[in-house]
Amino acid sequence: MNLAWIPNAICVLRILLVAPSALALLAGRYELTLVLFGVAAISDGLDGWLAKHFGWTSRLGKILDPIADKLLLVTVFLTLVWIGLVPLWLGVAVVVRDILIVGGAIIYRVLIGYVEGHPTPVSKLNTLLQLTFVLAVIAAAAWQNVPRPLVVAIGAATLVTTVVSGIDYVLTYAREAIRATRVASRSAQ
Repeated sequence: MNLAWIPNAICVLRILLVAPSALALLAGRYELTLVLFGVAAISDGLDGWLAKHFGWTSRLGKILDPIADKLLLVTVFLTLVWIGLVPLWLGVAVVVRDILIVGGAIIYRVLIGYVEGHPTPVSKLNTLLQLTFVLAVIAAAAWQNVPRPLVVAIGAATLVTTVVSGIDYVLTYAREAIRATRVASRSAQ
């Protein structure tokens, strides 16, 4: 039996959890939001592990996974900004980074060709910190005993890795575009 569809199904589940997570957050149902967002966050690691461990990777999965991540994180970040639990400047940094990455991928696709997107190590750290920060913010809203300095420290680390990973993506894929252009020009000669 071929089970290679499982990571993609988990990505679809994560996408389906976006709206309920945001709606629960808007309704002030923080504990429910923690459960929904927690399941989505765990699914992010699980689908990647399954794909790598069992070789269940697919072109669809390489598209679905970053879409699911960006939809979930951007939606929840914007919702947290909207209800006043996350500062606007941090929400803007997260959204601008993702717009930069998606826009860069589109430009690369149009000008160079298919882009084989690979998350950089700092980007993986950034995603982990964004997930942790969102969970910490929601937990702090749900329970009073979550230490505020801890939430602020995770938020600061999230900002730093958001900026660094955005710059890293620009530099990494600019180098890749230059390399691809050189290879294409040598082939044309």
